[in-house]
Amino acid sequence: METRAERSFIPVGIAVLTVSDTRTMADDKSGDTLSARISEAGHRLEARAIVPDDRVAIFSQVETWTLDPAIDVVITTGGTGFTGRDVTPEALEPLFEKRMDGFSEVFHRISYDKIGTSTIQSRATAGLANATFVFVLPGSPGACRDAWDNILKQQLDYRHKPCNFVEIMPRLDEHLKRG
Repeated sequence: METRAERSFIPVGIAVLTVSDTRTMADDKSGDTLSARISEAGHRLEARAIVPDDRVAIFSQVETWTLDPAIDVVITTGGTGFTGRDVTPEALEPLFEKRMDGFSEVFHRISYDKIGTSTIQSRATAGLANATFVFVLPGSPGACRDAWDNILKQQLDYRHKPCNFVEIMPRLDEHLKRG
């Protein structure tokens, strides 16, 4: 990672949502993985929750967080597969004002190097909702590590160059200010 030495690190507020019918805080390895990495990087873990694989519950929790001024980023883990209970992309994509297709493409490239063609079984996605970045990750700790270590850690660091998400955060809601 290339960084700009003249810039200081700016911590951002991040919320982590685990989508699962079976996990609790006591055994949520993916949520633990993300929470630890967020804190280690110097960001603020503003909220963490678990909701069942239910479209309304997923949408409601993420929408609430996107309206909270302390939360700049929401990361979900779980519900991106193809089984009948996997509904996280369907729950959240209607919330997106802008899709981030590049996130899915880069995530799958990284994942392919580790698990080969099995990466096609994930529907990882991302977008912008209410001036908040939302990343939808698979439910495995490995997928959470890959997404954080290889994409999110750099893009959520103001010092990262040539560009990063933190430097554009103040302008995400420009369309609302135009009148």
